[in-house]
Order: sequence, then structure tokens, then C-alpha cells
Amino acid sequence: MNEYVKLAKYSLEHFVKTGEVARLPTDTSAELLGKKAGVFVCIKIHGQLRGCIGTIAPVTENVADEILRNAVSAASEDPRFPPVKAHELDELIYTVDVLAPPEKITDESQLDVKKYGIIVTSGYKRGLLLPNLDGVDTVAEQVEIARQKAGIGGGETVQLERFEVIRHE
Repeated sequence: MNEYVKLAKYSLEHFVKTGEVARLPTDTSAELLGKKAGVFVCIKIHGQLRGCIGTIAPVTENVADEILRNAVSAASEDPRFPPVKAHELDELIYTVDVLAPPEKITDESQLDVKKYGIIVTSGYKRGLLLPNLDGVDTVAEQVEIARQKAGIGGGETVQLERFEVIRHE
């Protein structure tokens, strides 16, 4: 298990077992401490999504703190799911996506569902979908799912942004 995933697992398990946010381990690498980026932590159980929360841009001092924070959020604050329970911990599978800064694009021809995540914005509504997700095979599906997540109707004009991720599994 790589360090990114190990830290997410540690953070989530500590929170579920104690109700407290974990502190960074003293052996956290300089790689995680020296970089700032948005991070998404996603958890699955039996092949099904169980929680996924993240930040588009960094809100903490470093990637390590983003992982600690977002792992807890994925376990306890994803509105699509009830909070993770202790009996589920041994069955969870984790991914940690570190986001590159988003770039504005002019149209959907500049997207690739395997390579780029997408952000759709209309006024104050904003939806994000990570790249390379099971069951999302076309740009049209990717855009539609991001619109739904944001509550943006089909007739509303959207601004598009794309981003790349480094996925840790």
C-alpha cells in the first residue's frame, strides 16, 4: 500500500474508532509535507462507492493534511451515504487522487474521460467528476453526471474546466 493510501486509511480508521481527527504520523514523508494540491479520497466497499470527498484546490498546508481531512469527510460527510461504521473498516478499498490545477477549456472536444476530470460551473453551482471512473465511458456522460452533481439543468450554460490527477491505489 503506498503512502498516500496508507495515510487515508489511517486517518479514516482513527476517526471511526475514536471520533477524533488523527494527527500526522511523525514519519510522514517530505513528498507529502512539501506539496500543496487539491486531493480527493474515495472509498469503496464490495466494488461499490462508499464515500468520496475532496478539494479542488488546497485548503490546508500540504497534501498530507488534505488527505487526513478528506478521508474523514469521505467517511462521515458524503451526503450520499451514512457514516462509515467500525464493522466496515476491514472491507474498505481506498483511492487518493492528487489534482493538478484546473484549466479552462472552450468545449467538450478538449476532454477525455480517461485522462481528464471535469468541473462544470453555472453561476454559484459547481460540479466535479474525477477521470477514469468505472461506468463513465463518454464525455457526454461525464458532463451530464457533473451537471447533476451540481444541480445544473440541461438548458443552463456551463463553463468547463479540466484537470489531471495522479491516482494512488
